Amino acid sequence: MKQSIFIIRNMDCPTEEALIRKRLAALPGVGELAFDLMARRLAVSHSLSSEQPILAALREIGMQADAPGDGGNGHKTDPSSVIPAKTWAWMAVSGIAALGAEVLAWSGASETAPGVVALALFSIVTGGLGTLKKGWIALKTFTLNINFLMSVAVLGAVAIGEWPEAAVVIFLFALAELIETLSLERAKNAIGGLMTMTPATANVRAGNGEWREIPAGDVPVGLIVRVRPGERIPLDGVVTAGASSVNQAPITGESIPVDKAPGDPVFAGTVNERGAFEFRVTANTGNTTLSRIIRSVQEAQGQRAPTQRFVDQFARYYTPAVVGLAVLVAIMPPLLFGGDITEWLYKALVLLVIACPCALVISTPVTVVSGLATAARRGILVKGGIHLENGRLIKAVALDKTGTITHGRPALTDTIPLVERPAEELLQLAASVDAHSEHPVAAAIVAAWQGDAARPLPDASDFEALAGRGAKATVDGQTYHVGNHRLVEELGLCGQRVEERLKRLEQEGKTAVVLVSVHEPLCVFGVADTVRGHSAEAMRELHALGVRSVMLTGDNPATARAIADQVGIDDARGNLLPEDKLAAIGELLGRHGHVGMVGDGINDAPALAKASIGFAMGAAGTDTAIETADVALMDDDLRKLPRFIALSRRTSQVLRQNIALALGIKAIFFALALAGQATLWMAVFADMGASLLVVFNGLRLLNGGDDPAREG
Repeated sequence: MKQSIFIIRNMDCPTEEALIRKRLAALPGVGELAFDLMARRLAVSHSLSSEQPILAALREIGMQADAPGDGGNGHKTDPSSVIPAKTWAWMAVSGIAALGAEVLAWSGASETAPGVVALALFSIVTGGLGTLKKGWIALKTFTLNINFLMSVAVLGAVAIGEWPEAAVVIFLFALAELIETLSLERAKNAIGGLMTMTPATANVRAGNGEWREIPAGDVPVGLIVRVRPGERIPLDGVVTAGASSVNQAPITGESIPVDKAPGDPVFAGTVNERGAFEFRVTANTGNTTLSRIIRSVQEAQGQRAPTQRFVDQFARYYTPAVVGLAVLVAIMPPLLFGGDITEWLYKALVLLVIACPCALVISTPVTVVSGLATAARRGILVKGGIHLENGRLIKAVALDKTGTITHGRPALTDTIPLVERPAEELLQLAASVDAHSEHPVAAAIVAAWQGDAARPLPDASDFEALAGRGAKATVDGQTYHVGNHRLVEELGLCGQRVEERLKRLEQEGKTAVVLVSVHEPLCVFGVADTVRGHSAEAMRELHALGVRSVMLTGDNPATARAIADQVGIDDARGNLLPEDKLAAIGELLGRHGHVGMVGDGINDAPALAKASIGFAMGAAGTDTAIETADVALMDDDLRKLPRFIALSRRTSQVLRQNIALALGIKAIFFALALAGQATLWMAVFADMGASLLVVFNGLRLLNGGDDPAREG
């Protein structure tokens, strides 16, 4: 099957979704349907030779559908442009006519007087004809939706002679629908605006060396692009010339700009703060990190979260049940107790107006999408509403050590001279010996000497790598060794002083090596995989949320415990193979119920897959991590983990609030209707007011709500 994407301009409520599902389900060759109400997108899997039968079916039920490629680029739109000025003009005329009918009735005229009826009828035709047409379509397709219920209510009011109220009700309903459309358009822009950040053009270097502006979509991989201060970067690439600082918050959520120099990556949609630079394009428009994030969030919107599935199931039975109740209210009291049929029919009509579960159903997608967008804006890519909602359940988090808690690359931590010579001189000697070695420990010693200035080293000759022990070389005519405990013992130079220092470093979880001459040990060096700057803070925030932390690593237990103590991890387990990590996750799941696993997205794949939610670290620019993890942390800041859990809890809280609002308002008006205290126009306000309330409440997530300190 192939898939076609349609933009349906008047699809912004589950009412339209249900109508479309029913119509297209009857169309031969049509398979799965995926709805994105916020973006008004419909993805249809089908085996048809063209999209025309689908378009015809959509237009048959009153849907304003654009064929694939005809519209809906997903960019921000002006909400006022969504509703034509002509529509607003007719609404104004309808409102004036409805008000005129009410004024005449209030001034003493009968509600069925010719003048009152004429004004009311004019109001219904100019303001409510669209609703009545939709009601007729719903009747033909046997669909119980708000348009059908409202049409019945208005026609019922006319039948019992309530002409002014019928006009006011249909006018208020049509006006409320326009306001709801505007509010959802603003919601769509608030969410979509977070993702549509790349410039339309790029300043590229042509073959003759001249610079020219061309559409960013036409720039191939490998071309050189220039970015001036204050401009957004149009594509992913690697800096080739110049230097600057770049605000990467749209991608990684980092709060401060990141310095960029030749060789550093840059991402589309980020902002060049100062200094012009050039970069070589590494990904075209459709394959940038930002593009992958947008696709991921769009796909996530199509996955229904647990609360949304519950609400959809509830609504399936709720509406018919309320319609049945309204029928009973209209019929039973007059039949059994001799009640006034007009009075009870009116009460039934009020029940019909507030029966539609639109507010209840739309509350969940608005809230979940707002949460997904907020997470993405903070550099947390969530692969579906189910993970965003279930994050609140996590009671324990397992973390890989290398590349997660630590940087994943050894660095020199200790220089301990054993002779009366400057430490700098001894470090230079060790770096000269190790300069030709490929071992990570040797690379750490060389990097410590060279630093940012890349200081020169004396020439070393007769270099020899000693497998499993270290290396030796001749510097300035003298032979030196740099190696581990075993090598020093083999050379017969491991005295008590050396032993004490080696033992202390090893107890701290560090790799210890010794620089020795032919006659004596000269210096002990400690090398370790250094802890990330925010790891300890992230653990404190996790613990404040009541989440237990566990380290799972292949390193020896002493190193694991030393790192765990340094950052405040509750439990450290070392010497673990991938299958051991998998077993550990199983044990944690049995004990805590819901467990997160944080790793690199590849090496820890079995454990990530088994955990309730798998988190990939440092996913910016990495296809594999974005595609495989449930949640991808777009830079190397572990603090995003507790912030995701806090956001999940906040999202769940807003979902519960919205459900309570939607059902609570309806329950109140059910009681008022049965008591005879609610009118039709009050019911319209209650129904549409509830829809607007839950939309705006859901949008509050865009303003934050993910600070772990608030959730402690």
